[in-house]
Amino acid sequence: MYFLKKNKERIIIISVVIILISIISRTNVARSSISKIEKITGNVLSPVFGVANKGSQKVSGGFKDIKNIFTLKQRNEELEKKVAKLEDENRKYETTISQTEYLRNEYELSKSTQYNLIKSDVIGREDGNWFSRFMIDKGTKDGVKTGDIVVRAVEIEQGVVIEGLVGRIIDVGDNWAKVVTIIDELSNISFNVIRTQDSGIVSGDLEKELVGYVFDDKADVVKGDRLYTSGLGGKFKKGLYIGDIEEVVNDNEDMVKSIKVKPAIDFKKIYTVYVLSE
Repeated sequence: MYFLKKNKERIIIISVVIILISIISRTNVARSSISKIEKITGNVLSPVFGVANKGSQKVSGGFKDIKNIFTLKQRNEELEKKVAKLEDENRKYETTISQTEYLRNEYELSKSTQYNLIKSDVIGREDGNWFSRFMIDKGTKDGVKTGDIVVRAVEIEQGVVIEGLVGRIIDVGDNWAKVVTIIDELSNISFNVIRTQDSGIVSGDLEKELVGYVFDDKADVVKGDRLYTSGLGGKFKKGLYIGDIEEVVNDNEDMVKSIKVKPAIDFKKIYTVYVLSE
């Protein structure tokens, strides 16, 4: 019984074929009319052929649907590859555009600097969003040594590009070096206010800000005054751009004038730097 149920359609089709062969063999002579048996047989088998034909059409349509699915899948994969390629190209264009200002500044600095510059790429940094300490891809093989000053090209006015102070080399290998920046809490820099020639000290703090004080509590320093290295202490060469005074606070108790400084460098965005080599 199971065999009959499972192969019901095949048995019907085979039976129909046998009957048709039998009828054809008996009616191989052309006639103008059909017999009663042929008529009855045709009436019985007509619905069967209709079902079989519909079934074959469904199967054929099913194959077409499957083919269409595979075609659509293939086209979708091709489109995804094209989209991925376009997104990659777009990222490259955005990177180039975002670095256009830096590239232009680097070119201008290379023409005007009095120092021997060793261009270096940043290859690593300590945890956090700020580059308070980071690694570069140049070392002793390139002439880099401990204590060397690190700068970046900074435009202070239209077309005027100078060395903006980044920090110093504190450790070096054959093809790498470690930089500690001026916003690190261990950094201390002696400065001059370019407008008034007042002097003082700035250093980094735990908030990655640059803060300090002016020696003369009566000094006429204001927001926007530019600070440059004074050269005192021997750590940094004289005349390197540190940043601008962002806030002035008079502390009558300590008899000092405290300042908060906006660094010349954006320490969240550092890609390349220069090492000042002797």
